[in-house]
Amino acid sequence: MMHKLWVAPLCLLCAGFLAGCEQNGHAQTARAIDSIAAIDQENMAELMLSAADPREAVSYFTQAAENNPDRVIFRRGLARSLARAGQAEEAIPVWQQVIAHPDSVLDDQVELADAYIRTNEWSQAEATLNRVPPTHETFQRYRLEAMVADARQQWDRADSFYEIAVDLTPRPAGVLNNWGYSKLTRGDNRGAERLFTEALRHDSSMFTAKNNLVLARAAQRRYELPLIQMTQTERAELLHTMALAAIRQGDVAVGRGLLQDAIATHPQHFDAAVLALRALQ
Repeated sequence: MMHKLWVAPLCLLCAGFLAGCEQNGHAQTARAIDSIAAIDQENMAELMLSAADPREAVSYFTQAAENNPDRVIFRRGLARSLARAGQAEEAIPVWQQVIAHPDSVLDDQVELADAYIRTNEWSQAEATLNRVPPTHETFQRYRLEAMVADARQQWDRADSFYEIAVDLTPRPAGVLNNWGYSKLTRGDNRGAERLFTEALRHDSSMFTAKNNLVLARAAQRRYELPLIQMTQTERAELLHTMALAAIRQGDVAVGRGLLQDAIATHPQHFDAAVLALRALQ
């Protein structure tokens, strides 16, 4: 009889223990599933930002942000997608919501400054960057600081920020091109030529840098194409750019000859060059 009395509590204890184990198991499984789901959502967010059409990404992140209002990753993705889609003005209030979120990071403020620059709100961009601690040293931050300094015509400050930005990225072609264009607008044509050439050493396919390089050389009345990699179509377009630069500087005969070369070089009918040549005649 005593044996039976001990067995009953033991069975109850075991049953309770097993029930507790089962509940803990369910809780652990649920947490694991939630973690996997969160990782999947983050992976999907990265995929949409890197590979999706900007308009599709805007649609995806709009829905995701509505369904998960507490997760900042989706509002951040929406703001970035709006900027990619050329809707920087719409991105600004979304970035402001992101910054107000407790999980916001300093890069979010830098992204907001970028959105202000895209909408030509330079004072707002400068004020936003001034709120970022100086210890936050990133390529994007210094690239934007350089652009703001350029807009303020603070040339020494701009050069300093451009130089820092170049050192902070493994792909500096874009910022070198921007720096070169800054030099070009100041009238430092030789400095601009050097920077455009350096940009092309890092990315030989960047046509904007090729075009700017031709402008920098033409500004020095050097009307021969540089020795850079170019397709036949690019060669014709660069000759056209150089021709227009020559004509603007009063070297009309040189410009006419360059237009003729551009028309002869282009593999197809070069309508813009033909119209420019007719206008001269």
